[in-house]
Amino acid sequence: MRASILLLLLSAWALSTAQNYYEGLMDYLENRFLAMEDRMEVWHEQSNRYHTELRDFKRLSADIMERLGKEHDTLHHDLERAGVKVERVEREMEYLENRNPPRPCVNAADRVVEQRTWKVEERRGGAEEEEEEEEEEGAWEEEFSRVSDCVDVISNIRSVKILKKVGSPKGMWTRDPLSSKVYVFNGTAEDTLHQFRSVLDLSTSPGLDLSRPIRLPSRVSSLGSAVYNGYLYYVREEAGADLQVVKYDLLNASVTESAMFPVTGRAPVYSLNPETLVELAADHEGLWALYAASDWEPNINLAKMDRDSLDIEQMWDTRCPRENAEAAFVVCGTVYVVYNTRQPSRSRVQCVFDVNDVLTSEEAPLLYFPRRYSAHASLKYNPEERQLYGWDDGYQILYRLALRRKQLV
Repeated sequence: MRASILLLLLSAWALSTAQNYYEGLMDYLENRFLAMEDRMEVWHEQSNRYHTELRDFKRLSADIMERLGKEHDTLHHDLERAGVKVERVEREMEYLENRNPPRPCVNAADRVVEQRTWKVEERRGGAEEEEEEEEEEGAWEEEFSRVSDCVDVISNIRSVKILKKVGSPKGMWTRDPLSSKVYVFNGTAEDTLHQFRSVLDLSTSPGLDLSRPIRLPSRVSSLGSAVYNGYLYYVREEAGADLQVVKYDLLNASVTESAMFPVTGRAPVYSLNPETLVELAADHEGLWALYAASDWEPNINLAKMDRDSLDIEQMWDTRCPRENAEAAFVVCGTVYVVYNTRQPSRSRVQCVFDVNDVLTSEEAPLLYFPRRYSAHASLKYNPEERQLYGWDDGYQILYRLALRRKQLV
């Protein structure tokens, strides 16, 4: 009997202990769940706050972007209106230039084409005219004897004459400074050079069919060619071979000299005319070459070459960038680099390099070419006439230049 009572008491105690344990465990779990619910509630509050702040930020950003878009549209319309006004002013200026052209025949040194091309007054004939021509020729010789030391720089563009339109959008035309013959390359890589007896013959011809074609030994990089004293200087490029500068006798139709040109790669000298790898130019000082030393070279380099042997005498880094350059020319040892944009606008001389370090880009006047058609494929300077022969979208254009003396130190 006692044993049964003891057993009952032990069982009751065990059950009481287990019940207390499970009650404590349930209380613990309930407290943990309550804590988790509190944290989840805090997280939801923070999430709602962040969502509200993000929504407000997006609304504010949308308002700002909308205002910026409206301001951008307003600025774009203002720029369009300004562009229309500039084009209208340019058309009015061109109209006034055509209605009131400048007097080109001040003296023989300023003659643009020939005495018959831009003539101001009728020929008067007789002994009086012959006497005036002799005096004019004497003045011409005297003036050019004064500038033969070649210390002149360009001050402005005096006038423009659009001769005609013949050929493809890109090409080159020039006149031999020591003769009246005119030479035309139609295209960027040609083996035929078209010769005319004078600028007048080219202006009156219906096309290139009436020219005297000169077939060259190979296709050449025509845009960078130069003509001087009966010789054609051009760049020959062949696949897998180095660039060569070739001197070609136009009278005898033969190659008289050739030399390798020291460049690595085939980088164009002008980014806007990638067909021109080397630009050759001739003036009173000799033969010049403008080029890019390598594919990664950002600037245009200049080399002075011997006109007879084609040896390189000296080389310079002009510090004029190749980017957005369309053409360049050399006047009295000074390089003038002409720039434009991918969407053609007004060409301008923006960088100048003087081999004698007399003239700097900051001191040189900012020259703007009158807006015409597209962009210059080539610009060739004639030192005897002091004018540029330009090729612009198939149009042959003459730019008369005004020169002044360098400020020597």
